[in-house]
Amino acid sequence: MRLLNRYRTMMLMFLLLNIIKAFAVDRVTATAIPANNFLNSIGVNSSINSRGESITQTLVCAEYLGFRWIRSGIPDGTNLRPIHFKWLLQRNVRVSASIGNGTTMTDIDNFVTGAKTLAGLGSLIALEGPNEPNNWMVTYNGEKSWNATALWQRDVYAAVKADPVLKDYPVWSLTEGGAESLNYGLQFLTIPTGANTLMADGTKYADVACCHNYFSTSTRRLDNQLWNAADPSSACPVDGLYKEFGKTWANGFQGYSDADLLTLPKVTTETGVTIDILNYTEKFQGLMYLSTYLSQFKRGWEYTAMYILRDRSDEGGNQTFGFYKPDYTPRLSAHYLHNFTSILADTSSIQSPSQLTYTISPARPTTVHELLLQKNNGTLMLVIWGEKFANNSTADNITVDFDTPLGVVNVYNPTDTTVGTKPVATYSNVSSIPLSMLNNPYILEINPTTTSLQDVKNENATLAIVYPNPVEDFLIIKNINELKKVELFDLAAKNVLQLSNVSAGSTNLDLSHLQKGSYLLKLAGTNNKVETHKIIKL
Repeated sequence: MRLLNRYRTMMLMFLLLNIIKAFAVDRVTATAIPANNFLNSIGVNSSINSRGESITQTLVCAEYLGFRWIRSGIPDGTNLRPIHFKWLLQRNVRVSASIGNGTTMTDIDNFVTGAKTLAGLGSLIALEGPNEPNNWMVTYNGEKSWNATALWQRDVYAAVKADPVLKDYPVWSLTEGGAESLNYGLQFLTIPTGANTLMADGTKYADVACCHNYFSTSTRRLDNQLWNAADPSSACPVDGLYKEFGKTWANGFQGYSDADLLTLPKVTTETGVTIDILNYTEKFQGLMYLSTYLSQFKRGWEYTAMYILRDRSDEGGNQTFGFYKPDYTPRLSAHYLHNFTSILADTSSIQSPSQLTYTISPARPTTVHELLLQKNNGTLMLVIWGEKFANNSTADNITVDFDTPLGVVNVYNPTDTTVGTKPVATYSNVSSIPLSMLNNPYILEINPTTTSLQDVKNENATLAIVYPNPVEDFLIIKNINELKKVELFDLAAKNVLQLSNVSAGSTNLDLSHLQKGSYLLKLAGTNNKVETHKIIKL
């Protein structure tokens, strides 16, 4: 009887805990990160104008995708074409200079020369060590070995820091140093005292840890696959930061602790997945690429470059990684990234980001994550994404609740190609947003200074709410009273659009045909009040 009573008590406690969990809420007060900072982290691998790639097409891709940097090899600075990097810079695209596959003694001088050329153009982000010497071993001072690799990395770091042009640029480590055969200390940026490595204590290799943490380790799709691949700690299931800089994967040489890895400066210069008909379709590849950029940034990676912009046409195998096919036909991943960066588009980083308090209910699914961003015009962009890839037939319904009603909230789904960069829903004077979470991101656009439409009833209030601004395609005007006239002028004072007697409600102005730049929107009310809005067309 005692055992039966104890069993009943345990069952009641179990049920009570589950009831509490079901009704639990996750309350968050987050400080926004500049949207521009996040956009700057989004990169791709590209040869730019070689290996079958065309500079003309690369520029078209950059314009469409909205990535901010390219990881490209420049082992020989004498062969650079500065005009190509000027063209990229006009599209807000910079480069990290990689030495590429293998190197020789003279490559240090050429590498520094090429990097200085890029720095002079304003195009350079950083300098990266040799690419995967476990596959393409370095030759230095007549020796081809891990010892030569360590010496080369040490010497190129010293050469960069001694150069007056390059000394303030970060040096990224080589990749796959976790394969070192003997303990040369490549698992450290600077070898600490007492590390007992074959290189001297204090040897400086790099400023930033560089990884190729490919997220696919099997043919199965997994829940939280991208979130877990971005984990800096020993819990990471793939060849990530821990296996390169924590405890090396080849021979188990000890590096940084889990606590150190969480704050270690880190970048990813390759990650991605090939398309497989049974497991990784174009759709899943595109969904995973967006989740990768988000998860990496959220977990502390400053830059992430997807492999690859366009499938290789000069080598066999592994040729469905790309946002584009070899003939530059875009895959779904290209359309998803275009929509994503267009919705988040920003040109500079806000100096004093705001805070936002919200709750997620019921209990947050383990596959749901979020990132609060803010544009330089003050607009908050709450990105909420799901990573339910294994069991992806049933979505989790959640509600995002805010402490006070918000004037206007636009909800975007960049993976819905039927609407593209337009909102899938718009809410006015709302304090709760319902979302059905599976494996795509939603972007909640919140303007903290926007009033609700009801406030427009006051004659001294604004005539209308105008958003989004900057705008790519459609500008939305919400007015509670009739507008006598709506006019749009370019900077030469030319009238490029005009409407008369606009009824109360919501009006979409199609600006997709207009050139990029600044415009002046003039609104005239029936009460003879006139107001103007500066509009930025992307």
